[in-house]
Amino acid sequence: MPLHSQSATPHPADPLKLEQTHVHAIYDEIAPHFSQTRYKPWPIVQRYLESRPQGSVGLDIGCGNGKYLSVNPEIYILGSDRSSKLIELACTGKEVGKKRFVDVGIADGIEAPFRKSRFDFAISIAVVHHFATPERRLEAVKSMLRALRQGGTALVYVWALEQKNSRRGWDEGHAQDVMVPWVTEKDGARTVVERYYHLYRKGEIEADVEAAGGKVVEGGYERDNWWVIIERGKDFR
Repeated sequence: MPLHSQSATPHPADPLKLEQTHVHAIYDEIAPHFSQTRYKPWPIVQRYLESRPQGSVGLDIGCGNGKYLSVNPEIYILGSDRSSKLIELACTGKEVGKKRFVDVGIADGIEAPFRKSRFDFAISIAVVHHFATPERRLEAVKSMLRALRQGGTALVYVWALEQKNSRRGWDEGHAQDVMVPWVTEKDGARTVVERYYHLYRKGEIEADVEAAGGKVVEGGYERDNWWVIIERGKDFR
């Protein structure tokens, strides 16, 4: 299998099967190795969490190994992830260097079991791009907005199409729906698995937020990702 991204169909016949095979199952399989590479908070995410008022209650949707849950001890974060293996690591702290006590659970990013209009903030870092159709990505954004109280905000990161200066080299004209390899080596054996991603072009995540009934407060580009801080629009339902 070549160690570079392969194009994936932008409209899969069975998006749930694609996500199960090339997202959920893969992260369960690679969880320990993946967690070892995910230990340092990204600067903008850290600043966002540290700027939340004391006592704020929020969500980390797609929390992975839980590296953001303890960034700011003055706020409360409920974490969720679709991968049971990553949630186990978030609970134990085994792969992130310290033991901690956190509130986390297994939940889907679209069918999240959170009460509506209750949370001061949310983060969703490198998650929405794993949903396999435009409709499902839009619903993931709506799900976040539903959880926020009026005036609450969410920080969302998605992989960018425009990565011509990265080792991946993607840019305008490249397929936006891709399979990205993850390589592990153990006892001399090399294993390659492929994860599905939708690469967001400039302005696309903002358009999704508006279509979902939200409003973009701030946004930018960092570490080959587009990021936005969003809130409910005045007519959000």
